[in-house]
Amino acid sequence: MTQELRRSLGVFDAVVIGLGSMVGAGIFAALGPAARAAGSGLLPGLALAAVVAYCNAMSSARLAALYPASGGTYVYGRERLGAFWGYLAGWAFIVGKTASCAAMALTVGAYAWPDQAHAVAVAAVVSLTAVNYGGVQKSAWLTRAIVAVVLAVLAAVVAVSLGSGTTDFGRLDVGVDASVGGVLQAAGLLFFAFAGYARIATLGEEVRDPARTIPRAVPLALGITLVVYACIAVSVLSVLGASGLGQATAPLADAVRAADAAWLAPVVRVGASVAALGSLLALILGVSRTTLAMARDGHLPGALAAVHPRFQVPHRAELAVGMVVAVVAATADLRGAIGFSSFGVLVYYTIANASAWTLSSRSRALASCGLVGCLVLAFALPLSSVVAGAGVLVVGAGLYGARRFRPGAGT
Repeated sequence: MTQELRRSLGVFDAVVIGLGSMVGAGIFAALGPAARAAGSGLLPGLALAAVVAYCNAMSSARLAALYPASGGTYVYGRERLGAFWGYLAGWAFIVGKTASCAAMALTVGAYAWPDQAHAVAVAAVVSLTAVNYGGVQKSAWLTRAIVAVVLAVLAAVVAVSLGSGTTDFGRLDVGVDASVGGVLQAAGLLFFAFAGYARIATLGEEVRDPARTIPRAVPLALGITLVVYACIAVSVLSVLGASGLGQATAPLADAVRAADAAWLAPVVRVGASVAALGSLLALILGVSRTTLAMARDGHLPGALAAVHPRFQVPHRAELAVGMVVAVVAATADLRGAIGFSSFGVLVYYTIANASAWTLSSRSRALASCGLVGCLVLAFALPLSSVVAGAGVLVVGAGLYGARRFRPGAGT
């Protein structure tokens, strides 16, 4: 049985997978909580999240070109900083992104069938795990279709909102309700919407010519996503205002209703469900590949390192991730999952930036900016998210220590 994954993804597929991880679902799920935190400071919060994401993206792209293996920052931290930091990054990613998977599955349920949100979420996880089992190229093909649908829906929302008689660009002004703490917290929550930009780095072992493909695909996917998010945020704010957006449970659907286009609201709900499916598909891909890498090194059960002889995917890791996410989706709360996920992922990228800082002097400015930005945003999140996230990291460190120093353990 081969233990290598097939290199089948080019630049276009890499960009599409990045877009599928980011575009749509994050803005559907995180825009409302971010508006509640920042008020009229929502747009500065979005800009700050984008700056930190750009620094992280460039650090991740440089590292991925040098270490084109499954696992992302787990591999980079291990190679550049030492085994413990790589392990901690992998632990933070798996735990944080498992929460992201649950959040996206619950977003599908909340938009598709609100009264049965948890049941729909579980069904979505099972279905997409089956798609991923069939090979990464099938996942890429499905992601292309999802991204096309979501971009069309989001374009319709922007056109209807900005063309409405209820649009007031004065609502974009930053008022006295905005505070530094609120903007930082909003940026931390909106980081959730950008956090898929390096999914292709996590899939580095399945990319053709990774030294060339990954540095091109990561910033391109992030740039497209930023433009889309900025257009959506401006259009929705100009219709609902910061307070209306903060109170909305389905912000984009509420925006088109306020813009006298109630006929578009069902289409928006379908678009939100499809967007969340796209993010969930890419998230399961990323978590399973990091699980594979950690299993190869003995930090997780070795059985999870198996690669399917026909489909050449880490099939046991994908099934394990799917089962865990299904259980979490059946029991979790959407808002809590977003904050918890953001904390874990920000710690993950803190380690990525620290790893990139060791590459060369020209890497250090962006890496330093990304590292500081990640730490600031992580600890600006709601206190419950910080406490829960820090507690999970401590548990992970304890498990590493118990395994590392138990009698008879190797180095």
